[in-house]
Amino acid sequence: MTRRTIMLAAAVAGAAVLSAQLPASASATAPLRLRGGLTLEIPASWRVYGTADRVRVVTGACARPGGGFFQPRCDSFWVMGPAALKNGGEGGVRYNPVNGPFFPAGDVPPCPVNPRYGHVIGKAIAVGHRDIGAGHRAHYRVWPGRCVTYNGGEQKSTFKQREWYLPTSKTLVIDKWATPGLDRILKNAVWAR
Repeated sequence: MTRRTIMLAAAVAGAAVLSAQLPASASATAPLRLRGGLTLEIPASWRVYGTADRVRVVTGACARPGGGFFQPRCDSFWVMGPAALKNGGEGGVRYNPVNGPFFPAGDVPPCPVNPRYGHVIGKAIAVGHRDIGAGHRAHYRVWPGRCVTYNGGEQKSTFKQREWYLPTSKTLVIDKWATPGLDRILKNAVWAR
C-alpha cells in the first residue's frame, strides 16, 4: 500500500509540527493531538494550520487557510486555547460562553461566505452540554449569524456558529461551516491519561 506523509500542526506545548504516516486511501484518518491531552481522529484529507492556542482545521475549499479567524471562504473549524480566549469576546474582552460567542472584534467583520457583506451574531438558539470524549463535558452553544450589507444592514444570508467550550482545559471548538461529522469526531475524542 502506498503511504504519504501528512503534516499536522499540533497545538501542544511547544506547538511543534508532527508528522503522521497515513495510508493514501480516501477513508484514512489521522490523529490530531491538541492541548490538554485531547486527540481528535480527523479525515486525512483535512489540513491543519496554526500553532499553540489557535489551530484551524480546513475541511474543504479555502481561499487563504493561513488567514485569521474572520477569514471568509474557508470551510474549516477552529480549536482555541487560553491565549486566544483572553480577548475572544466581543470588543476584546475575555471569552465567556454565558456572555456571548467567540467574536474577537469590535466592529463588523466579513461574512464567512461572502466578504462583500458583514456579519453579526444573535442570541444563542441552543444551549446545553455535549461530551467531548469520555468524561469531558463541554458547554455547547449555537449562535445564529446573519450576513448583512455594510450600508443599511440588509440580510443576505445566514449561518450558525457552533461552540463547544471545555472550561477545565480552557479549550474552545468553533464551527461556522456545519462541518459534517464534527459532532461525532468530538464525541469520540480521546484524552491522554
